Amino acid sequence: MSLQEETSPQRSAGTAEATAVTASAKRTGVRWKLFILLLVLVTVNYVDRGSISVALPIIQKEFNLTPELVGLLLSAFFWTYAFMQVPVGWLIDRFGPRKVVTASCIGWGAATAASGLTGGFLSMFIARMGIGVTEAGVMPAGGKLNALWMHSKERGRGATILDAGAPLGAGVGGILITGLIAAFGGWRMAFIIAGIATVVLGALIWWYVRDNPRQHRAVNDAEADYIEASHRAEDEAAQASGSTSRRGLLPYLRFRSFWAMCFGWLGFNGVFYGLLTWGPLYLAQAKGFNLNTIGWSTFVIFGAGFVGEILGGTLADRLRAKGYGTNVVMRSLLGASSVIVTAGLVGVTIVGDPIAAVVLLSVVLFFLRWVGLFWAVPATLGGRTNAGVLGGAMNLSGNVAGFVTPIAVGFIVGATGGYTGALLFFVGSAIIMGASVLALDYSRRLPV
Repeated sequence: MSLQEETSPQRSAGTAEATAVTASAKRTGVRWKLFILLLVLVTVNYVDRGSISVALPIIQKEFNLTPELVGLLLSAFFWTYAFMQVPVGWLIDRFGPRKVVTASCIGWGAATAASGLTGGFLSMFIARMGIGVTEAGVMPAGGKLNALWMHSKERGRGATILDAGAPLGAGVGGILITGLIAAFGGWRMAFIIAGIATVVLGALIWWYVRDNPRQHRAVNDAEADYIEASHRAEDEAAQASGSTSRRGLLPYLRFRSFWAMCFGWLGFNGVFYGLLTWGPLYLAQAKGFNLNTIGWSTFVIFGAGFVGEILGGTLADRLRAKGYGTNVVMRSLLGASSVIVTAGLVGVTIVGDPIAAVVLLSVVLFFLRWVGLFWAVPATLGGRTNAGVLGGAMNLSGNVAGFVTPIAVGFIVGATGGYTGALLFFVGSAIIMGASVLALDYSRRLPV
C-alpha cells in the first residue's frame, strides 16, 4: 500500500462544500516546521560530510598524503553514497521516509565519531565509506517528504529549504570544526563530538517527523485538506496524461526529462562538491590562508550559497503564484544561474587577489544553489509514489560527480602544481548543468 493510500477515509473524504469550509479555516503550519527541522538535519549532514575538508591541511600532514591520495580519500564517501542512492530510494518508497531518515541519521553519527579514531589513510578511507552508506537516505527522503507534505505551489520553497542545509552546513562547519579543533587541540575530538550530536538529532527526527500529514497530531484538518487538495489535482492531471504511477525506476529511462534531471544534478555537483572538498586546500595552498581564515572564508562562501538558495526558492514560488508557467520560471531562473556560475568560475581563474577570489566564489555559490530547486523535480516527474526512487536516481547521478571530481582534481593539481585546471574542470561541469536545466520539462508528470 502506498503512503498516500494510508490516509483515513473518514478524515479525507468529504463534499466540495465541506472542503471549502475547511479551506477557509486557519491552517496550522506544521509542514514548515518539519522542513525547518529537515534544514537542520541537512546542515548537520554537511557539517559531518565536510569536516574532513576543513581538517584536511592537518590530516594531510599527519598521514603524509600526496595530492593523489587526498583525492582518493575525499572520494571515499561518494563511492558508497552514490551506490546506495537507488536502493535507499526504493526503501523510502516502500517503508516511508521517517524510518529511513532516522536510521540514516543515527548510523552516520556513529560513523563520523568512528572516523575520529582512525590511524591512517586506509582506516580513514573505510570510515568515510561508512559515512557515505549511512548518509545516503537523507536527501531522497527529503524529496519524498516534499512530495507528501507540500502543496504543489510550495514545493520550490520546500526543495530549497531542504537543500539549503548543504551550503549552510558547509559554511557553519568551517567555523564549527576549526573551533573544535582549536578547543581540543586536534581534529579527532572534533569528529567524535560531531558524531555524538548527530545521533541525538536522529532521536529528534523520529519524534517529530511523520510520513503523512494526517499522522501528525499537530496538523489540523485545514492544513491536511489543503495539502490533499493539491495531491488530488496532481493525480487527476496525471490520469489525464496517461500516467498510472507504476512503481519502479526502469519506465522512466526512456524520457528526456529524466536524463536532463540526472545530468543537471551531475553538473551541479561537479561544481559544488569540487568546491566543498578542495575549496579549503585551494584557499590554503593557492591563496596562503591559515586555518582560521579558511574557516571564516568557507563560512562566507557557502553562507552566500545558503542565502541564494532560500531566495531562489522563494522567487520561483512567487513567480508561479503570479501566473508564470512552470517551465518559464524554472528555465529562466536556472538558465540565468548557470550563465553566472560559469562566468564567475572563469573569473576566479583570472583574478590573483585572495579577497577577490573569495568574493567571486561567493557569487558563484549564491547562484549555483538556485539549482536546489531540482529537489522538487522527482515529485513532479514521478508523483508521490515514485518520488523516493527518482530522487535516489537523481542523487546517484550527482554523486557520480561526487567521487569523480575529487579524484580528477587531485590528479590535475598533482600534475600541474596549481588549481587553474581544476577550476576549468568546474567550468565544464557548469556548462553541463546549464544545458540540462534548459532541456528539462518541469510542467508535467511523466506518463509512466
